[in-house]
Amino acid sequence: MFPQVLCDISRPSYLGIIGELKRSGGLAIPELAKLLEMSYMGVKQHCVKLEEMGYLKVWRVPRVQVGRPQKLYQLTRKCDPLFPTGGSGLVLDLLAGVKVAFGETAPEKLLYHYFENERDDWLKAVRPGKSLVEKATRFADARGKSGHFCHCHYSAAEGFVIEEYHHPLHQIFKLYPGLVVMETRMIEQTLGTRVDRSERKGSQGVKCTVYLISTLG
Repeated sequence: MFPQVLCDISRPSYLGIIGELKRSGGLAIPELAKLLEMSYMGVKQHCVKLEEMGYLKVWRVPRVQVGRPQKLYQLTRKCDPLFPTGGSGLVLDLLAGVKVAFGETAPEKLLYHYFENERDDWLKAVRPGKSLVEKATRFADARGKSGHFCHCHYSAAEGFVIEEYHHPLHQIFKLYPGLVVMETRMIEQTLGTRVDRSERKGSQGVKCTVYLISTLG
């Protein structure tokens, strides 16, 4: 999920908290403690420290029943560098110039070659996998190392699911929606199976991109 170099030099507990808050949008300390399998006091101390450093903020939600408002923690904009955007501003300017110089379809043709190279890298990452589940897990790990923020799990109703809470090219995809289909086809070629992509709420209730990996092997 996070780049390996960051995991090597950081406190795993801090990254665990930030990761769960990224996926959920906001959690109380008891929920964080359960997800991270840590003590209440341990998580509380980490959250207080992260808040002091400016990485978390408190969000108070009124309770449905009588009682004090529930105290939730959320990420602040200071965490944005942990989820890179791939220099979207520069890329969009370059693509606009390509469109003016070479025509309307030129940007997507150019980006097609980018995704071809991405697919080749993904293929190298998934090749050692013995089953489709292992290959899909390796694929999610490879995306995580390139700046995506993924979470994969098995659902009895849907099968193997990859939830993606951050995509470095999100802003570019908004302007060139055809790239969504292009990337999905490249993922299918990588895994050798059908992949259904949708935008919806993930397992933590926050909107994300969901990839359903079909025909598990």
